[in-house]
Amino acid sequence: MNISYNWLKDYLDIDLSAEKIGEILTDIGLEVEGMEEKESIKGGLEGLVIGEITYKEKHPNADKLSLTKVNIGQDSDLSIVCGAPNVAKGQKVIVATVGTKLYPTEGDEFKIKKAKVRGEVSEGMICAEDEIGLGTSHDGIMVLPEDTPVGTLARDYFKVEKDIVFEIGLTPNRSDATSHIGVAKDLAAALKINYGHSGRVKQPLVDDFKVDNKDLPIEVVVENTIACPRYTGVSIKGVTIKESPNWLKNKLNSIGVRPISNIVDITNFILHELGQPLHAFDLDKITDGKVIVKNLPESTPFLSLDEIERKLSSEDLMICDGASNGMCIGGVFGGLNSGVTETTINIFLEAAHFNPISIRRSSTRHLLRTDAAKVFEKGSDPNICVYALKRAAMLIVELGGGEIASEVIDIYPNKIEKKEINVGYKNIQRLIGVEIPATRIKEILAAMEIDIVQENATELTVAIPTNKADVLREADVIEEILRIYGFNQVPIPSQVRSALTYNPKPNPHELRNIVSNHLSDAGFNEMMGLSISQSKYYKEILDYVDSTLVYINNTSNIHLDVMRPTMLFSGLEAILHNQNRQNANLRLYEYGKTYVKNEKGYVEIQHFSLFLSGQRNNESWLVSEEKAVSFYTLKAQVLNVLNRLGLNGFQESAIQNEVLTYGLSYHRGPQTLVDFGKIKRSILKEMGIKTEVFYADFNWDNILKALKKHKIEYKALNKFPTSRRDLALVIDKKIKFSDIVIKARKTDKKLLKEINLFDVYEDTEKLGRDKKSYAVSFTFEDPSKNLKDKEIDKIMNKLISTYENELGAVIRK
Repeated sequence: MNISYNWLKDYLDIDLSAEKIGEILTDIGLEVEGMEEKESIKGGLEGLVIGEITYKEKHPNADKLSLTKVNIGQDSDLSIVCGAPNVAKGQKVIVATVGTKLYPTEGDEFKIKKAKVRGEVSEGMICAEDEIGLGTSHDGIMVLPEDTPVGTLARDYFKVEKDIVFEIGLTPNRSDATSHIGVAKDLAAALKINYGHSGRVKQPLVDDFKVDNKDLPIEVVVENTIACPRYTGVSIKGVTIKESPNWLKNKLNSIGVRPISNIVDITNFILHELGQPLHAFDLDKITDGKVIVKNLPESTPFLSLDEIERKLSSEDLMICDGASNGMCIGGVFGGLNSGVTETTINIFLEAAHFNPISIRRSSTRHLLRTDAAKVFEKGSDPNICVYALKRAAMLIVELGGGEIASEVIDIYPNKIEKKEINVGYKNIQRLIGVEIPATRIKEILAAMEIDIVQENATELTVAIPTNKADVLREADVIEEILRIYGFNQVPIPSQVRSALTYNPKPNPHELRNIVSNHLSDAGFNEMMGLSISQSKYYKEILDYVDSTLVYINNTSNIHLDVMRPTMLFSGLEAILHNQNRQNANLRLYEYGKTYVKNEKGYVEIQHFSLFLSGQRNNESWLVSEEKAVSFYTLKAQVLNVLNRLGLNGFQESAIQNEVLTYGLSYHRGPQTLVDFGKIKRSILKEMGIKTEVFYADFNWDNILKALKKHKIEYKALNKFPTSRRDLALVIDKKIKFSDIVIKARKTDKKLLKEINLFDVYEDTEKLGRDKKSYAVSFTFEDPSKNLKDKEIDKIMNKLISTYENELGAVIRK
């Protein structure tokens, strides 16, 4: 929210610097996130001066140019080449001297340089109004009155105002500070309590408001008084739509609001002055002279001011005409066919109080985050509607002419009274941490216009102004007191208190760091995907049951409408993004959560995923042959992660599902530790990825459970040598190396330490159809003595017999 310092000073007598005011605003909870110096005319007309043309003749080398001499109050006149058709001797004009930077109404800024134009020296420029940001006309140079003093600086002549604009990070609970007067009141309270200020805020008077006639009566019916607790309005006839005066345009420009016309500008001015949104209707377009505040049926079309046809929800509160045609989404956005235009003569002016929840839902539903909606959803003050309406109507009559042509309509069936809250002195001291005298507390409450209804020795009963919509509890009142008393006046405790904490076992953060460091050392990059995703992935690419998806109402990006049920698409989106930018060799890992819904409720699971794509190694002269990553590249990384965590003794199963063409699952009983494999080509095609991608999905919750039972044991290094035996096994292709390992482990559990596959050979002619040869090494070790050949041979004979009988293997000799 932008607040103009000059505008604040219209309501508050202050002589403190803008920097000091910024500090005070931040101290009272209106955090100033930035300060910007602004001028009523961009560039401040620096370098521009009033001059008089003392000489003019036709340029000898150009038909449309003139040679002039211009007196700007210096020792000698300036020679300036001018192309304007209306230039003449004796004119008072605006001159841009050499070195001046001009900011035109349209186009980029430019700098005036001394130059030769068709052979003649030009020492400046005589300006048209659009060249210096004073208007849009480029018909000729700007000619000033004859009595304008020569040498006067343009910034003084046009009374350029300089201003400081505070950018305030307004929190959702500050419904009382959505306007300049709201901020002025908060600031006045702080200045009165801490700086000796009077605390007086000068609010505009509306005592002179009067009804000129009753020529344009309007009937108003409010059908939904819950969504619209108060509705006020008045008719104004005979207005003239025109440009706003400079003072009004300057105020709006200072806070970044574009001036449009006098009527629209007045409604915007009141919004930022009082925090009360208004809406002006073209009264002649209101069918039957009747306004109905109601809800329309679901999917009713409505053509809004931005020329977009929107389908209404039955929950949207609409301002309708007598034929129930929607003229405006109440408190949010106007309609195209009912607003004020250049031809408007008669106006119906609306000031209302709408239910914040209703406004928030309509605003987000239609992606219309207007200034009015932002005020209403914080909670506008229902008891300033008539005041704001009169203030705006008087300005319209002043700046647009016309007459007040109806009585003020005020439909307020259930008046919203000030909420009364009990506040105990002990609780004030307990929550703030310092004892504030009762007299001081009362002064602070009075400065904030919080009335004391009754009091005793231990507590106060206070009535909260209706502009403080979020002050609902005792703690909220104490917070208000603390804001004005000053956070910085609460002393810092001299004692430092701490408590011992014990990390859980296993420590999830420590384990994450261990795995992250390991993978980063192996050339992986950590990615952080969004927890929200597109539902089309799970409906069109994967076959998820719709009832299991966790949908969200994401108004910022309607395509991201579900919480992700899998880590898959976060990684694929990252791979596509990188491959589109010529970064094809990817090793990614991500920690995150998945979200699904079942009959028991919502399920949130921690995951850890790996993605591999592209070449195994980056291009280098050291690598003679490029090799793409494969399933076994991924398998090695999966095993390395599990080994780094100390997890072993898991079972292995082959898997094939809707995501993986083929893969493996490591599990301990029913608990899956990780599923990994090659992603199906059909999924990659839908995502627009042309290379193979390998994917591992670790169930991090199950890994943490498995590590709870993990024990670290110390074993001394073996003093005795190991022994190795090799076997060449001819087996069916369907037999996996894991089958060989399982049989070996069952055969001997004491001396057999390692089993390794070091060669695979396939040849149909020599081995037979559907056969392959595995070369497997077996390493034996006894920690108590040297092994003898006969001990090892005995185990090897058992292994050979097991492989021959149970796997149908043939031993190659």
